[in-house]
Amino acid sequence: MVQQYEFALPAFERGYHIITAEVQRQLKGALPDRGMLHLFIKHTSAALTINENADPDVRTDFESIFNHVVPENLPFLTHTIEGPDDMPAHIKAAMIGSSVTIPITKGRLNLGTWQGIYLCEFRNHGGSRQLVATVYG
Repeated sequence: MVQQYEFALPAFERGYHIITAEVQRQLKGALPDRGMLHLFIKHTSAALTINENADPDVRTDFESIFNHVVPENLPFLTHTIEGPDDMPAHIKAAMIGSSVTIPITKGRLNLGTWQGIYLCEFRNHGGSRQLVATVYG
C-alpha cells in the first residue's frame, strides 16, 4: 500500500536543522510495520539530507563549508533578481538534493544511532517549506 502526506515546516533561519522529530510527529500513526519513507521537499533553494544528529558543531561546519564552496556575490552569476543568496541557494540545493529515503522497521524510521533528517535552509528568509512524504508498506 502507498500513502502520501503533505505538510509544511515552519520557517527556519538559514542553516542546517534537524527535523526528524517533526517528520515523525507529522506521520504519527501512518508508518507501517515495515516499508520505506520517501521524503521530498518542494523547493529549489532548500534541501534534505541525513547526517549527524548529536553534535551541533556538525551543522555549523556544514554551513561554513557550503558557504566557502558556493559563496554569495559571485560576479559571473546572472540570476540575481531575488538577492545575493538566491542563486547560491539553488546550487547548494542541487548539490545536496531534494529527497531522502528511509527504511521503516517495526513502525519506526530505521535511522542509525547518530543520524537525523536535516532541512538545509540556504536562504536568509526562506519561509515555510512544503514536504511530501510517501509511505510504502
